[in-house]
Amino acid sequence: MFFQFIDILGTIAFAISGALVAMNKRMDPFGVLIIAFVTAAGGGTLRDVMIGIEPVSWMKNMTFVYVVMSSAFFAVLFRKRINYLRKSLFLFDTIGIALYTVVGVETGIIAGLHPLICIALGTMTACFGGVLRDMLCNEIPVVFRKEIYATACILGAITYVVLSFFYEDKSILYVISGLVVITIRLVAVRFQISLPTLYNEEEGKDAL
Repeated sequence: MFFQFIDILGTIAFAISGALVAMNKRMDPFGVLIIAFVTAAGGGTLRDVMIGIEPVSWMKNMTFVYVVMSSAFFAVLFRKRINYLRKSLFLFDTIGIALYTVVGVETGIIAGLHPLICIALGTMTACFGGVLRDMLCNEIPVVFRKEIYATACILGAITYVVLSFFYEDKSILYVISGLVVITIRLVAVRFQISLPTLYNEEEGKDAL
């Protein structure tokens, strides 16, 4: 039950994140709904396809569809209050990747996969929806930039797998692992910590 609750919270966070990006691009209501749905469903769809769940989860559970539609409607309705876009988008996106990381890892564990595969599955579940969102909105996906994004998901997923050997209470695992992802992302942005780039400023200027 708690697992489903976490999944729904992640869906809400990512749907609102997608809707905010779509509204920033001045899309019509249909476009906002599509981007919200792709952001919320992308990672879970990839996860289910990779582990052989047919049909994918959201096709069997209409609650997911209703949650996405309601979240997109909420974002549109209260856009003037939550649309301090950079802060709101960052907040909902960070919550989304934290929640979807633990959902992805737990799904892999339930499927009996190797811990390393579970970590990869959790990371892909968290990141893929955002990748699709940014690509459809003509943006370079955050995960492909030097920001600490996928790295936070990987560390959160590792935390989940390691702690699962010591704790049986899943709720403790969800909370601790999710907080690891959120904390790393917040600290990285607050102190402008980023991954090293392969290119220096001079090379970038030459390319232009």
